[in-house]
Amino acid sequence: MRKIFFTLLAVILAACSAMQPKSDLQLAREKWQDAAISHYRFNVHISCFCVFTENMPLIVEVNDGEVVSMEYSTGNEIDPQLLELFDRYVTIDRLFDGIENGFEVAGSDQGPADKVTVEYDATYGFPTKIDIDFVEDAIDDELYLAISGFEALP
Repeated sequence: MRKIFFTLLAVILAACSAMQPKSDLQLAREKWQDAAISHYRFNVHISCFCVFTENMPLIVEVNDGEVVSMEYSTGNEIDPQLLELFDRYVTIDRLFDGIENGFEVAGSDQGPADKVTVEYDATYGFPTKIDIDFVEDAIDDELYLAISGFEALP
């Protein structure tokens, strides 16, 4: 009897989870994956209380998930120490991964950000605006990402 109960419970739970609507993140990521764009260019403006923001946006070209080129729109050279910071924001798949895991701070036991707000592109599903508040009660820890100028390349 107990085995039948647990089997029935498993079937009911599976049916319930299949009926739950997909999140905005899931729908957007599926739209991006369905578009099957492997080579693209876009601008990402990273805004925070940081010294590098006057050089933004970054112009990034990605092919098969790898960054082919990345440069400031101003033409100024990117400080090599900033490349690691920028790395997590310079492909569409990395942005989706960051949204999914709450933009956890690398090398920290802080865990995911307290609040992440996202807007998605209606055509391809990629994120267009991401607001990250790492510690909601702290001041000056927010990070804002704006993705623009997206172009699919041959």
